[in-house]
Amino acid sequence: MMFSALRSTTLAMGLALLALPAQAFDTTARAAYVIDQKTGTVLLSKDADQPLPPASMSKLMTLYVAFEALRDGRLTLDETLPVSEHAMSYGGSTMFLNTQDRVRVEDLLRGIIVLSGNDACVVIAEALSPDGTEAGFARFMTQRAQQMGMNNSNFANSNGWPAAGHMMSVHDLAVLSDQLITDFPEYYPLFAEETFEFDGRAPSNARNRNPLLKLDIGADGLKTGHTQEAGYGLVGSAKQGDRRIVFVLSGLDSVGTRAEEAEAVVNWSFRNFIERSVAKAEEPVAQAKLWMGAEKTVGLVPEDDLTLLFPVLGNKDIQAEVVYKGPINAPVSKGQKLAELVIKPEGLPEIRRPLVADKDVPLGGFVVRMMTVGGIVLKDVINNPLEQM
Repeated sequence: MMFSALRSTTLAMGLALLALPAQAFDTTARAAYVIDQKTGTVLLSKDADQPLPPASMSKLMTLYVAFEALRDGRLTLDETLPVSEHAMSYGGSTMFLNTQDRVRVEDLLRGIIVLSGNDACVVIAEALSPDGTEAGFARFMTQRAQQMGMNNSNFANSNGWPAAGHMMSVHDLAVLSDQLITDFPEYYPLFAEETFEFDGRAPSNARNRNPLLKLDIGADGLKTGHTQEAGYGLVGSAKQGDRRIVFVLSGLDSVGTRAEEAEAVVNWSFRNFIERSVAKAEEPVAQAKLWMGAEKTVGLVPEDDLTLLFPVLGNKDIQAEVVYKGPINAPVSKGQKLAELVIKPEGLPEIRRPLVADKDVPLGGFVVRMMTVGGIVLKDVINNPLEQM
């Protein structure tokens, strides 16, 4: 009989960092999340999974669904769509559409991204809704978000207009933004447009509200948001060199504070972290015990070379732990996921990455199996002599 248990090995991973404490970013935002896209390192997490009113930042989900429809051929950029009374009825930021209009899809997308058009969102929503209504589209968005792993999102409309139950977490907004950038590189440049003058109708609403686009810090998207309930928020991204960060700030108290915090978080993210190689794909970080294998152990390696970000002013020894349930049943195949590497950088959230077998290990022969079972029986007799009499 095999007895399995959760096993762990503590590692001190020597990285050449200065032996000083890490300096966390202190934000006044109600919730915040910052991730390095290249390494997947979470640099900041504050109430990240708390569902909150997202205001216009939730328009990113409408855009994602629209981009999927373009990719699948259900929409085209040159196609024109009608404007309903319901779409025209929205106030706030709009394209000033009316029911006499038929608007090109490309203009609607730019109207959503640059002008934050509430009416434009509804036109897209009604065109793609399973039942032709904005409410039906909101239900579809909620289901699609869950499929994408956004479990703290629920949509009541297409544009973030205040409504009961319309919620997103900043973590979900970061996941969505990462997917927008990754899945639709052909459309992502739209988020960097600073102005869009649609038909000359709204000269007072022709500029992108993202305060970072005019700064020379690599910012190139994504979306601002504001309602009285939600406060001021920003989903942003910036790229410097081969690094890109995605960040979300929610619940700030003013336009000025939003601009200041956003710029500060970008500068902090690029200046205070450094890439370090943690493990190589071909070099085992630990050995896992095997049960009845042709070998007693198998090496555990990351699936790919593992590079992460660490604070520049961090401890030189990064604490890490290999966790697996073992001994592991043989046979084992090369590349089989067997364990997790849990890394605990000072001042950052815990990082977990899978570890896999570095080679094939077949089931041991008859002699190996008998010796293994015999060893268990002998150990049991020694430990419990009276029970065997």
